[in-house]
Amino acid sequence: MTEQAGAPDAPRVEIWGEGEPVLLVHGSIATGAETWEQQRPLAAEGFALVVPDRRGYGRSAALAAGEDYEVDAHDIVDLLAVRGGAHLVGHSYGGIGALLAAALRPDAVRSLVVVEPPAFAVAAGHPAVDAIVAESVALWARDGLSDRAFVLGFLATLTDPTEVPEHLVEHWTRIVGPLRRCRPPWAARVPLAELAAARFPKVVVSGGHHAAFDATCEALAAGIGAELVVVTGAEHEVQATGAPFNDLLREVWGRAPAAGR
Repeated sequence: MTEQAGAPDAPRVEIWGEGEPVLLVHGSIATGAETWEQQRPLAAEGFALVVPDRRGYGRSAALAAGEDYEVDAHDIVDLLAVRGGAHLVGHSYGGIGALLAAALRPDAVRSLVVVEPPAFAVAAGHPAVDAIVAESVALWARDGLSDRAFVLGFLATLTDPTEVPEHLVEHWTRIVGPLRRCRPPWAARVPLAELAAARFPKVVVSGGHHAAFDATCEALAAGIGAELVVVTGAEHEVQATGAPFNDLLREVWGRAPAAGR
């Protein structure tokens, strides 16, 4: 099932399954279906997986500007409102929007799981965090780069680009525009106090592969009163581990109070 949320330029949304709503928010240079493919089995377990393509990606309208976690946050709030609340899961850049949305509408969030959101400001001063921010600022400032060169530079801040399959580099090159023009994630200010006060279950997930993300996830979890969980095996794409990540989601969702309480 496919639907459109709100205004004509709002995200396009797929619904997988029926039952308790779960909103899955993807990150940069990706679509919802690509990001959450390994979570599809949960749709047969009494969950309605709400899978948007964030603005600028997939079947959603193109963006004149870049992706923006503040715009994402309001889109997420709208999607939560339509369903009378939901479990909320955000990956990478989408995790920042999820954090902001959860602070805006804590009453509509049954649980919150964020996977390696690049909210580096929460761990400013850590050497690895300061280094990745400096590398990112320098990369975004290089206007003359081709899209492919930008993608390779971006990958170099996360992993060894030579280990990334060529077909993925080509795919990401085709859809990198929203990321190149984005509101910088390292500038995001996460409302720590508001999230710490929220009573729903909160989990921050790290892939255990990069010192900057490890430090950011640790600081974020401490700041919002969340559990910190490390799931290894897929680096930044933690959800691609499939069963280990799905087991974590089931456990978190099982902790949430029944709807309406």
